[in-house]
Amino acid sequence: MNRQSTFAGILIGLGACGFLALGGIPGAVIFAFGLVGVVLTGTPLYTGRAGVMPVKELPDLARIWFFNILACAVIGLVIWSLGGESVERAKTVVAGRLAQGPWRSFLRAVGCGLIIDIACWTYRSTKNLAPVLFGVPLFIVCGFYHSIADVVYIFAAGSWDAGLLWYYPMIVLGNYAGCNIRRALLPKDFAIK
Repeated sequence: MNRQSTFAGILIGLGACGFLALGGIPGAVIFAFGLVGVVLTGTPLYTGRAGVMPVKELPDLARIWFFNILACAVIGLVIWSLGGESVERAKTVVAGRLAQGPWRSFLRAVGCGLIIDIACWTYRSTKNLAPVLFGVPLFIVCGFYHSIADVVYIFAAGSWDAGLLWYYPMIVLGNYAGCNIRRALLPKDFAIK
């Protein structure tokens, strides 16, 4: 599972790299490459699994998260070492996120978690990629935060700000909460028709 989780992180990291390179709507659309890769390969992504794994498997979810962010940290460092416009865009992204404060960051992460969970769950149920292709740009244009992709932005920006000590845990928890809204509201046997 560790290598597969690392690969899922690489896929999301590449999507985040595309977002940093292009920015705006084109960057949001190209970011979908990452989640499309995750659902097609079945590799474990924190936000793709947080809404389906039982609470007793939280240690496994933590391991998925760790290897996802490890891969994204490496990709972020590569972007940072290359410099250029992507680094400047990453600095802007990180500064904007830190300016939101803990509560807003948590809520923005909840929104992302909900969208990613619905996209992954719908794909698993129907094998239809449309929710993935639309879900990723949706969470980005809404200004929601993805705890795995944000590791790319943090490392690409070279932003070692003390605010990250509250910011990052808040978005990890927010993504988890958002990923579990569907599970809390729909019956266990609910099926897409």
